[in-house]
Amino acid sequence: MSDFRDDSHAARPAKARLRADILRRRRALPAEARAAAAAQVQVAVADLIRRFAPRCVAGYAPVGSEPGGPDLPDVLATAVGPGGRVLLPVLRSDLDLDWAGYVPGSPLPAAGRGLREPAGARLGAAAIGDAELVVVPAVAVDGRGVRLGRGGGSYDRALARVGRGVLTVALLHDGELVETVPAEAHDHRVRAVIMPGGLRPLSP
Repeated sequence: MSDFRDDSHAARPAKARLRADILRRRRALPAEARAAAAAQVQVAVADLIRRFAPRCVAGYAPVGSEPGGPDLPDVLATAVGPGGRVLLPVLRSDLDLDWAGYVPGSPLPAAGRGLREPAGARLGAAAIGDAELVVVPAVAVDGRGVRLGRGGGSYDRALARVGRGVLTVALLHDGELVETVPAEAHDHRVRAVIMPGGLRPLSP
C-alpha cells in the first residue's frame, strides 16, 4: 500500500482531470502513430521477457488507444515460449480481477466495459500471485511509480496480490510519464514503465 496519504477529496478530482486530459490526447493520436508506438512497446516488452525469463507473465489485452496494441497477448505468449504461461484478466462483477490462461492465437471475445477477455477456465483472483512479471495498463504514471488507472480500482486490488520483488510494469504512450499523479492510500505503485523509447525503472 502507498505510504502517501493524500486527501481523497483533493486527489480524486485531480485524478479525474488528469485522466480526462490524457485519454483525450490518446483518442487524438493518428492511427499510424498509434501503430508505430505499439510496435516499439511490443519490442521492449518482448526484450524484457527474454532477459528475465519469467515462467509466468500476467498481462492484458489492450483496447482502443491503449498502449501495446491489440496483439499484445500474442507478443507476450511468443516471448514467454512454450514452457511458460500467460495470464490475462477477467473483470468480475465487483470490479475485481479474475485470471485465465492465454493460448497464442486464441480468440478474446468482447466483454463488459469494452474489454477483451480470454474464454478459458477461471483461475481465481489469487492466480496473479503466480506471476513473475506483471504487465499492467495505465493512463499515467509518475516517477514514484504511482499509477493512474481508469478509476475502478481493479488493478490496485490485483497488484496487492503480487509477490514481493516481482517486477510490475505499466505500458504508456510518450508524454504519459508525468511529474505527479495524485496518490491515495489504496494506490499500489509499479516499479517500471515501458514507453516507445523503451524500459524506464522507477523509484516506488
